[in-house]
Amino acid sequence: MAQKRKRCDKQFKIAAARVILGGEVRAVDLARELGIKDSTLRRWTQEHGEMGESAFPGNGSPKVNKDHEIAKLRKRIEEPERENELLKNFRAFSSQGHARGAGSSKSIGAGSAPSGRHAGSCACPNPNTMTT
Repeated sequence: MAQKRKRCDKQFKIAAARVILGGEVRAVDLARELGIKDSTLRRWTQEHGEMGESAFPGNGSPKVNKDHEIAKLRKRIEEPERENELLKNFRAFSSQGHARGAGSSKSIGAGSAPSGRHAGSCACPNPNTMTT
């Protein structure tokens, strides 16, 4: 015969989570004392830690607050968006020839040789080893 699932109200869950967050008792010990699974108690503690008093809306069921979930998802995508912006800026910067400096082989060609130099084969120093 299956064991009937125990239902706990919001105040009970918050009180249990506070005990764990306060470091008074280990989750395993408190869960055993309350007659619940320690994984359930850890989930309650995490939800209360993230959402505070707005955790466990309604009758205490662990429904996620929509506003909190939206904020959490927005925070999750902020870093990749910043990374993408940096990569776009770097790509634009490097496509303008700034990435290799003024003496790079990309900026020196047959039509763009500075005065006093020529683009043909000669004993000129290797432009890739030149410093700017």
